[in-house]
Amino acid sequence: MRPLEKTTSGPELLTRYSHAERLTHWAVAVAYVALFLSGLAMFHPYFYWLSALFGGGPLMRVIHPFLGATFAILFYAYALRIVRDNLLLPSDRRWLAAMWGYMNKQGPELPVEGKYNAGQKLMYWSMFVVIALLLVTGLLVWRPYFAPAVPVPLRRLASLTHAAMAFVMFVGIGVHVYAAYWTKGAVRAMTRGTVTRAWARFHHPGWYAKVVGKDAP
Repeated sequence: MRPLEKTTSGPELLTRYSHAERLTHWAVAVAYVALFLSGLAMFHPYFYWLSALFGGGPLMRVIHPFLGATFAILFYAYALRIVRDNLLLPSDRRWLAAMWGYMNKQGPELPVEGKYNAGQKLMYWSMFVVIALLLVTGLLVWRPYFAPAVPVPLRRLASLTHAAMAFVMFVGIGVHVYAAYWTKGAVRAMTRGTVTRAWARFHHPGWYAKVVGKDAP
């Protein structure tokens, strides 16, 4: 695992995310909202009214691919920094087996060795793959820069795959937002950068031990 910051903000707080991590995360979130709304407007005529948010349909059609490229760059700038924190560990299988008990706040304490639990890691890797597919398929249909050089059958397949992956990402981001709201203290961690020691001990005991020392209370 990469070195963890040990800076505290008060005796009961631990730093979980740096300023750079939080700024990049929220930049990804803003780019995603703009990308989703513009993509939805092009997906079905029922949502075309959303194009007014981008200056109308023609301008939105120009902006959307650039938003997509920006979103991908920001996402991987953040994601590549935390690859090691998201490698699956043997204990993650036990966490997944007891996941429903955790979600219902029942059962024994779950063994979480690293900074993220197995659910967060699966979310990370799924978005890593989905966003890569969105980027590649988006480039294949990006007019006037790349699409003219792509065969029509491949463009059609790319368009279909792009829409399917956009739906998968929408569901994944929805789960991510709900989980952050459901896990009290998670949103604060990404807005202020800190969590309480009690929160860290309960949700991520392995990470807590690495930050403050294995013998810490």
